[in-house]
Amino acid sequence: MKSPRLSTLACLAAAGIAGVSIGNAVFAHGNVLPQPVDTSALPDIGEAWLTKNPYRGNAVAIKIGESAYGQNCARCHGLEAISGGIAPDLRYLDVGEAGDEWFADRYQHGSARDGKVYMPPLGEVLGQKAGWAIRSWLDTKHQD
Repeated sequence: MKSPRLSTLACLAAAGIAGVSIGNAVFAHGNVLPQPVDTSALPDIGEAWLTKNPYRGNAVAIKIGESAYGQNCARCHGLEAISGGIAPDLRYLDVGEAGDEWFADRYQHGSARDGKVYMPPLGEVLGQKAGWAIRSWLDTKHQD
């Protein structure tokens, strides 16, 4: 006869693998809330949203952007900005100022079609400085 304790553990493990919620814990994907980004090392850029990246080429911004991307963007856009097909491959964004305005708009407002959210708006959640830091890092990953 099987032990009731082992059966219970087996059921909990199976539920965790399937991504089922047990009590207040949710298994499988982990925390999918936007993760805060420490941008205190970057120069202030004001409250008004810019259309050009003020941190382009800034090594500190690139490092912050790499971390912020890994924590907030990679789950959909892929590690190192290489998409697995869920969301656009961000290595192919227009590089430099040519793509800044589009990036800022998408980052700030997200993307939705027919009532379905494809990308949440991150501008108010993570802030402008974090967005431009991410954009600075993405410029280093550009491919034609």
